[in-house]
Amino acid sequence: MLSKNFKSYLRKFLWITLITLFLASSLLFLKTVTDLAPPPDSLSFDDSVVRKVQVLDRHKTPLTITYQNDWNIHDYVPLHEIPITLQQIFIIAEDKRFFDHNGPDWQARWHAMFQNIMALRVVRGASTMSEQTVRMLHPRPRTFWSRWLEGFEATRLEEHFSKAEILEFYLNQVPYAKQLRGVVQAARHYFDRDLDTLNIKEMMALSVLVRAPSRLDLRQGSTKIEAPIARLTKRLLELGIINEADYQNLLTTRLYLHDSNLPLQATHFVNYIYTSQSIKLTQTLGRLHTTLDAGIQRPVQKILDQRMQDLRSKKVNNGAVLVVEHHTNEVLAWANAGKPSPEIPGSQIDAVTTPRQPGSTLKPFLYALALEKGWTAATLIEDTPLAEAVGTGMHSYRNYSRSYYGSLRLRDVLGNSLNIPAVRTIQFVGASTFLQRLRQLGIESLTAHPDHYGDGLALGNGGVTLLELVQAYATLANKGTFRPLKVLRNTPSSDSAKIFTPEVSSIIGDILSDSDARRLEFGRSALLRFPIQTAIKTGTSNDYRDAWAIGFNHRYTVGVWLGNLDQQPMSRVSGSSGPALILRAVFAELNRYEETQPLYLSPQLIKVEICRATGQRATQDCPSRVEWFVSGTEPVSEEPMIAATQYTASPLRLRQPSHGLQLAMDPRIPDEHEAFALMLSDTPLKANAIEWLIDGKVIGTTPPDIHQFLWPVTRGTHIAQARILPIDSSEPLTTPTVKFYVK
Repeated sequence: MLSKNFKSYLRKFLWITLITLFLASSLLFLKTVTDLAPPPDSLSFDDSVVRKVQVLDRHKTPLTITYQNDWNIHDYVPLHEIPITLQQIFIIAEDKRFFDHNGPDWQARWHAMFQNIMALRVVRGASTMSEQTVRMLHPRPRTFWSRWLEGFEATRLEEHFSKAEILEFYLNQVPYAKQLRGVVQAARHYFDRDLDTLNIKEMMALSVLVRAPSRLDLRQGSTKIEAPIARLTKRLLELGIINEADYQNLLTTRLYLHDSNLPLQATHFVNYIYTSQSIKLTQTLGRLHTTLDAGIQRPVQKILDQRMQDLRSKKVNNGAVLVVEHHTNEVLAWANAGKPSPEIPGSQIDAVTTPRQPGSTLKPFLYALALEKGWTAATLIEDTPLAEAVGTGMHSYRNYSRSYYGSLRLRDVLGNSLNIPAVRTIQFVGASTFLQRLRQLGIESLTAHPDHYGDGLALGNGGVTLLELVQAYATLANKGTFRPLKVLRNTPSSDSAKIFTPEVSSIIGDILSDSDARRLEFGRSALLRFPIQTAIKTGTSNDYRDAWAIGFNHRYTVGVWLGNLDQQPMSRVSGSSGPALILRAVFAELNRYEETQPLYLSPQLIKVEICRATGQRATQDCPSRVEWFVSGTEPVSEEPMIAATQYTASPLRLRQPSHGLQLAMDPRIPDEHEAFALMLSDTPLKANAIEWLIDGKVIGTTPPDIHQFLWPVTRGTHIAQARILPIDSSEPLTTPTVKFYVK
């Protein structure tokens, strides 16, 4: 029998043990309750977790792929879109009693602990997919205490969410190497495949990789992963998911890796999007839905690249195409030639947003402004030799063909893109007024003072971007209403502004679509005659550094630029020989499934039969054609008007010489045979004669219709002037004096 002392000691020991266990349990309970993380309210995410947005086209085709976010928010797919076989393989590989336990799998834990004790090292884990989900939601150091907490948190997780919700989250967020998350990103990274195209071995590889993403990374080699895949294959055979033939085939099948490629390349467009000020306002869960259309971008890119290959021998290295649906002002295609590469000069620069000299492509806006000021498509403009002061010298203007055509109607000078009439037109409307109107059209690259450009602005001596130019032409296509181009969907429409009237815009569009109007310089070329009525304008800058073709039909506005971004000239590639073919091919693609429609023509315009030669109402002995007029500007007479009176509004002055002009005697010509033409402005005169003065002395007299005089040149500083002798007895009119130099 036990002594009383021993019994007393035993009772005391038991009480101390019970109290100690109670206190330890209480402390463990309190510590556990304190350290447990609350279950999440939702297994989805909002924009607060976004570090880097993903850019999509209008049909949700990815334009970028990023793994910089902490969570997979761009490639998340619902459970019903994940193949059942892939779900089964993950459950077998990671948590075979997933649908039986309520968070932790205690049976698997005891079994794993026994195996680890027998092996004297960790050879097996027993985390369920619910516990792994908790670990993703609440990362902790890998300790026994964290494993203890994860079991309770997994139980609470399953109390708040269904098995399907947890499995969906797990398969979309399970981490892989290189910051990849989820089976979609892993399938794309390793195999460049969608989930429903994976074979069974690829599915098994995705399930095995999650055990040790870095150590088993397939990009580092596939040898290490073959053994665990073989063990998993045997388990699939035992469970009847595969048969013996499949088993043998899987053991010998190799894993083939493929680099992931974007379905659509639009690098420069994406870079432009990332700099957009409204990027934060328009993202939806880390996604930006743009206006780009992959179905248009791909063929446009192909057309541009093919044409670039054809022109490579012509020293053409860079090019760009921009396509806009001008009813919505949404950009549909933004293509740069080739892919950005250090081997191609300038290829890493976006040619769509790089200012280049536009050549003749600004002329339609100049003539639209002239129409506003009272001209008509039938107004006669002189195409005769013209020289104007540029700095301390003189510049002689010439047409592309170096031909002169005399008096031509505005329709013909714009259709043939003649330079000299364009200079006379900007002298009529004013360079400052023209520049102001161009800025209203969104051409912000022209930042200098009007005096910097002068009359040369009519011929494109200032740099503009393809983006600005297409936006301006879209204004003409939109009946003269300007709206900024859109690159992001779900953005509010910008305020519109009326720049030209629908009547003026209609006349300009009608001229640019008239193949007969361009016959003098471009002939009857079928290249610029499109099957569907299309307004077309080409342009070429000095030394063939830039070649342009811009056009619009009833729905689309398209701009094409070719050149070299390192400023090197091309080999005689003009707008009509280079970009025009691209423009034609792009419109053929755009019109493939479109119904034929003409350009808009304002019903307010007046149709008049005019004489081709005079621009006045037609007579029986004059070849005629139909012309459109803004109401109130149509001709009322059959008599031709003096051409000069229709475009000259400049004051009486000497056009030549100009202030500060410096002339040099030619040593190859005898001095007595050298002469310089004094020229008066084209102001119409009612006079008896014109006297020409040098240094205050009359050196000659000409009739009032002869506005120039050849002066025998002498060296020195001189003052030139002209005096208009009136018909009546009124005082003579004298031009301002002009000081110039002869060396």
